[in-house]
Amino acid sequence: MRSPLRRTRRTPTALREESRLRDGALIAGAAVVSVLALAGCSSGGTGAGSAGLPLAAPAQDVLLQSAAAPGPDPFTASTVRNTTRPSEPAEVPEGRQVREVTGSTPGLYGGTRAVGSCDVERQVSLLTGDAKKARAFAEAAGVPEAGVADWLRGLTPVALRVDVRVTGHGYRGGRAAAHQAVLQTGTAVLVDQYGSPRVRCAGGNPLRAPAAGRGGVHVGVPWDAFDPDHVVVVRPTGTVVTSLVIVNATDRTWIERRTGSDGEEDRKPAVEPSCDPDACTLEGSGSATPAPSTPDRPASPEPVPPSQDPPAPEDPTGPAPDPYTEPDPDPYPDPSTEPLPDPFDEPSDEPPAPPDGELPPEELFPPEAVPDQPETFEAFEG
Repeated sequence: MRSPLRRTRRTPTALREESRLRDGALIAGAAVVSVLALAGCSSGGTGAGSAGLPLAAPAQDVLLQSAAAPGPDPFTASTVRNTTRPSEPAEVPEGRQVREVTGSTPGLYGGTRAVGSCDVERQVSLLTGDAKKARAFAEAAGVPEAGVADWLRGLTPVALRVDVRVTGHGYRGGRAAAHQAVLQTGTAVLVDQYGSPRVRCAGGNPLRAPAAGRGGVHVGVPWDAFDPDHVVVVRPTGTVVTSLVIVNATDRTWIERRTGSDGEEDRKPAVEPSCDPDACTLEGSGSATPAPSTPDRPASPEPVPPSQDPPAPEDPTGPAPDPYTEPDPDPYPDPSTEPLPDPFDEPSDEPPAPPDGELPPEELFPPEAVPDQPETFEAFEG
């Protein structure tokens, strides 16, 4: 026998609770949609090479990412090795909301002597161990998939000394998703040979230059020292740099770190910047402090005026002959310049005069009487 269906009678209290749960689900769904919009659309373009240009135009919201947080959709676990915070944030001139600073500017980055801010080899291992992640990472970074490991080993581990605007990329659904972000001072990054941050080590996320339109609404939890007027955009250098001058976080001195090294070759700069590390201002052109490891050029010598001979003493007997007077005529004239005889002149019966200093032939050989000779010769008979 089929048992009749029993309808449950819901009390007003139960109805109100059901309505509250349904509204909460709708709010949660809206929050998920907002997060996806913040992350932006998956990029489908090609990379722009070492300049670090963004792959695609991301959403206008700008995510505030603190130094230690992995951020949304990290590619890998954190590879941050040096957690020493910069001594003091770098000074940024007032006047503009986002200011560009050249990547080779001394004091833009910091770190600890002989210690890299990121574990590069671990970053290589985490990415190359997952072919799908390596492919998405290479697409976002703009490098060949087969060259990811070598590219990472050519980067320089340092820490930011100012809040920096970038295009970050999260890993979602097997692809890289671009978003605009501001990285907090102290964030450990890998910098390329043009001075641009390319990898955020807390989540293994590839970084590119920010989108052209640098407006937008900051979302997320701001840190205590966050100031939109002090956010910086790093502009890559026009040529490859061989070293970066950074600030030692432990004793506030200058360090010269060779690009592509892990800090093992750190040394004191041959030419230190002219200001104290905590007092330097990051000028937009990067010219406020001297360039790294560039010895001063010797100053050009002053032009020396031509020497002048002292005046000759006066001769009481009279003026000395001028040694530069015209010389006498050439005693050996060119025979080609002698005038030629006129062919129409009447011939002269007189013999030509002998040259000077010579005697006429008659005086050398006086004429003698010559006996008359017969015009014919007869044979002598024997």
